[in-house]
Amino acid sequence: MKTASPPILQLVSVSKRFDGAPALHETSLDVQTARTTVLLGPSGCGKTTALRLMLGLLRPDTGQVLFKQAPLGEEELRLARPRMGYVVQDGGLFPHLTALGNVRLMARHLGWTETRMRERVAALAELVRLPGSALERHPSELSGGQKQRVALMRALMLDPELLFLDEPLGALDPLVRAELQDDLAAIFRRLGKSVVLVTHDLAEAALFGHELVLLQDGRIVQQGALEELVTRPASPFVTRFIRAQRRFDVGAGGDAKA
Repeated sequence: MKTASPPILQLVSVSKRFDGAPALHETSLDVQTARTTVLLGPSGCGKTTALRLMLGLLRPDTGQVLFKQAPLGEEELRLARPRMGYVVQDGGLFPHLTALGNVRLMARHLGWTETRMRERVAALAELVRLPGSALERHPSELSGGQKQRVALMRALMLDPELLFLDEPLGALDPLVRAELQDDLAAIFRRLGKSVVLVTHDLAEAALFGHELVLLQDGRIVQQGALEELVTRPASPFVTRFIRAQRRFDVGAGGDAKA
């Protein structure tokens, strides 16, 4: 029998407060290897705080963050960072650099050769379906969808083991968002990477997620496959959250589709 891979990242009794107010109550969560974990919930529920704790952008008040079963202290985090990719909602591109300059930034810092960088950029541009001409433009000259494709290329440039995306499609218009959702889903399937995605959109979570983690007021209220949340809600809040997703159609027998 094949042994399951250990989680690539874990929150172990982690909590975080801001100005004395709890943003994330004591929480434990496993992020499985080569799977997509979606942190889901309304604004202010703690999902972005949880993601930033995983990334090491925030330090927990209590508990530990483990990456590949080792605690993420300062030195461990420095070594782990190149193995993590991060895409923020607006892309977070540096405006003074071209798209190509943004994508190559960390690789240049780490001393990659020009040949290696050129080959990697070409492979990623094909993967995310970005025209080569767009690489020479600055962020202000790119469309919203192109910016997010460049941001994804930058996050994937070092071939990280773990990819984080914080509402990466939230600021896009519906048509561009739908196209990028399909492309992202295909990319996740092709690469088979471990992914943590933050969203408030249940349809988006259903498209991407193997494991859905629904938060409310800084606590995990339910996690599992979409069908479990739809057919066996753990609380009235879970039912209300699902019903509030007006883009989401829950059919007979718990089938759900956007």
